[in-house]
Amino acid sequence: MDKKELRKKVRQHLNEMSDELYYQSSLTIKKQLLKEPSIIEGNTIAITISNKPEVDTKEIIESLWLKNKKVVVPKCNPKNRSMDFYAIQHFQQLESVYMDLLEPIPEVTELVAAEEIDCIIVPGIVFDCYGNRIGYGGGYYDRYLTHFEGPLISLAFDIQLVESIPFEPHDLPIDLIFTESKRIDCANNRKDV
Repeated sequence: MDKKELRKKVRQHLNEMSDELYYQSSLTIKKQLLKEPSIIEGNTIAITISNKPEVDTKEIIESLWLKNKKVVVPKCNPKNRSMDFYAIQHFQQLESVYMDLLEPIPEVTELVAAEEIDCIIVPGIVFDCYGNRIGYGGGYYDRYLTHFEGPLISLAFDIQLVESIPFEPHDLPIDLIFTESKRIDCANNRKDV
């Protein structure tokens, strides 16, 4: 299957998830993520504001705030397909501007450089155990991650995992995936290939 077909198939499975399973699985993933050393030790964590049926990140963000972490969220620039991260202290600092995504309001938030970010939680629709992913097609993260050295983590439901994903040389794999049933060490899996 090509990327387009995989994206469509997995999206269909996600849309069929019951609300109860969605919320329970998101909670399980959150609990696992918060035990991860790179999250515990990191001060500045980059994460998107999720839209259902993505793993719910709002509760994760609230938990990070309670742990005195600096939470930074992306703002996309569709003109040149770039993005920047801004620190938010509460959800009122967000607005809906691009593709129904909640993004930081630059005038009331602080721009944070890539080198200040300790860990990025990278979104996607489809993943394999080697850290290859299919995103939403904009390429924003692939461009941004070329300038980032820290750990890359993704959150996914088990139904978002496939055996393998076709990838290009410019595609940057992630290091870890958390699902409701497991922690996948993608970086280690790539060494074994």
